[in-house]
Amino acid sequence: MESENTKDVSSAEAVLLGALAPGVNAPTWITLKFTFLLMGLSLALMLGLAFSSSDSPLMLHVTFLVLICLTLFSLLSWFLAQTGLVSVEHQMREMGLSQNDNLDETRKSK
Repeated sequence: MESENTKDVSSAEAVLLGALAPGVNAPTWITLKFTFLLMGLSLALMLGLAFSSSDSPLMLHVTFLVLICLTLFSLLSWFLAQTGLVSVEHQMREMGLSQNDNLDETRKSK
């Protein structure tokens, strides 16, 4: 039954579920890594533009933003390495969205 549950959950639903349920599932972590990659690319572009304009306060500001981004990503990676990822099925059971839980509750109520 649980293998059918994973086929029914799309990646977007898994990411939204990962935002609401305890723990981090694999699709949410992949989305976070992709977001940090795009943020790093945009900050690198901004840093290149700041160097080309020779504006030292802007270079300092963007360098500080890059350091914040790198620190946040490394801390998130370390935290997930310590705690591990949670399966989507486990998150669905935690929130009571699993079809198995609904069947068990109807059996208990009878």
